[in-house]
Amino acid sequence: MQKICIMDDGISLSAVLERPSEEPCPLVIVLHGFCSNKDRPHTLAACEAMREAGFATLRFDLYGHGESGGEFKNHTILKWISNTLAVINYARRLDHVTDLYLSGHSQGGLTAALVGAISPNLIKGLILRAPAFLIPRCAREGHMLAMTFDPASLPDETEILKGLYLGANYIRTAQLLCPEDAMDRYKNPVLILHGDKDDMVPPEDSRLAAQRYQNCRLEIIPGETHHFNSCEEQSRLLLRSWLMERKSC
Repeated sequence: MQKICIMDDGISLSAVLERPSEEPCPLVIVLHGFCSNKDRPHTLAACEAMREAGFATLRFDLYGHGESGGEFKNHTILKWISNTLAVINYARRLDHVTDLYLSGHSQGGLTAALVGAISPNLIKGLILRAPAFLIPRCAREGHMLAMTFDPASLPDETEILKGLYLGANYIRTAQLLCPEDAMDRYKNPVLILHGDKDDMVPPEDSRLAAQRYQNCRLEIIPGETHHFNSCEEQSRLLLRSWLMERKSC
């Protein structure tokens, strides 16, 4: 395990690189979700399954989260996109990396999908775990995270949890995002994992996304939750098998 600091426009991003062996291999860049970090148990479990399939992993804390720089209330998905592009640029310079894949959970899944569309020539495949494709829609409609608001007239910041504030620019910029365009643009293989007991992100959004992607495998996991903590071994098996198929192609 190698701890790394990657810079993005003056912001320090805390990352961890882990390799299955000393041999050259593909690498998966792993994004966490909203109010999360790179060291959550379900993220660590996913990374372990990736390494079992022969892939290195590079997980990192995004702007305003975990050990990375930036204030939480000032984070936006656009900043997360910038962070991810900086990490991709870092990973491309690693001598032992043969191909790059991108994985994300929830808001990180949405970010990964958008970045895949920005850099389809660099990202050989996407792994989206309960991707929060609903965020732009909710931002435009005026409801998000148990908040109801006028999407055209936002307060500078809103308390979303006790003592935790989110700035208006998060919602303003989310309103401009179009994940459907990103799905149409990305032609490489995609794996979507989603639990049918997810009470935060509707599985139906993943079903619709799978229909738009040109080359997508959708796995709806019975009994699984948003944070993949109920059917962990099944999720790991699906992830391992899909990656091993990619490695043999």
